[in-house]
Amino acid sequence: MADASGQIGIFDSGIGGLTVAHAITKLLPDENIIYFGDTAHLPYGDKSTAAIQAYSIKICDMLLKQNCKVILIACNSASAAAYELVKEYVGSKARVLNVIDPVVEFMALNYAGKKVGLIGTKQTVNSNVYKKKIDASDAQIDLYSLATPLLASMIEEGFFNNKISESVITEYLSHESLQEIEALILGCTHYPLIKDQVARYYGNKVDIIDSSEIVAKALALFLKQHKLENRSGKVMKRFFVSDFTKSFEESTKIFFTEEVHLEHYPLWE
Repeated sequence: MADASGQIGIFDSGIGGLTVAHAITKLLPDENIIYFGDTAHLPYGDKSTAAIQAYSIKICDMLLKQNCKVILIACNSASAAAYELVKEYVGSKARVLNVIDPVVEFMALNYAGKKVGLIGTKQTVNSNVYKKKIDASDAQIDLYSLATPLLASMIEEGFFNNKISESVITEYLSHESLQEIEALILGCTHYPLIKDQVARYYGNKVDIIDSSEIVAKALALFLKQHKLENRSGKVMKRFFVSDFTKSFEESTKIFFTEEVHLEHYPLWE
C-alpha cells in the first residue's frame, strides 16, 4: 500500500503537466514531487490509443520504482486513453488520478444548464470522454468540443503570448461551435500558458476553465481523505525527461524559481 511519505508522481507528454505540478507545489508545499515529461514522444494528442497506453505503462513502472504514493496523469490525452488501464496495472501499489474527473465535477457543480465549449487535442476530443462524463453527471450542460491540434506543439516550442500564438488561437476560437458559450474548458494541460490570450479573444466575457488549479485542489482533498499527506518534514522535487530538450528546460524556469535539474530517463533503451 501507498506510503504517506512517498512521492506524488506527475506525468505528461511534455511541459503541459508543469502547469499542474506548479499548482500542486503552491497548494501543497510539503509534498514530494516527481515529474516525468515524455518529451521523446510528444505530443500525445496525435498518437494512437495503444501507443499512449504503452508510454503510460512504462512511465508508471518508473514512478513506482521511485516510491510514488499517487500517480497523477497530468495529460488529458493520456487521461482519456490510458487511465482505466493504468489504474488496473498499478493496482494497490499507488493511487491513480487523472485530470478529467475533477474538471467534470467542477463543471457539474458550477455550470449546470449552461452552454460550454471545450478545446483539446484530437485524442481527447475524439474520445468524447468529457461529453460522456458530463452527460453522466446529469447537469444538463450543452458541451461543444473542438480539436485544436496545433496548440500543444506550438506551446512546446515556446510560442505563447506572441503574435504567432494569437493568430493560431484566433483561427481556432473563431469556429462557429465556440460562439455564445458561457465557459471554455482548456482541455489540455498545456493550455493554461495561453489562458490570458484566450480570455482576451472573448473580451474577458467567457469564463476560462483552467484545470491545473482544480486538479491541485482535488488532489489536496484526496490526500486528506485517504490520510496520505506527507508529514515526514522532508521535501524534494525531481524532474525527469525521456529526451532532453532546450525548450523543456526553459519552460521549467517559468514555473519554478529554484534551479531545476533535469534527469534523463529514456523509456526504451
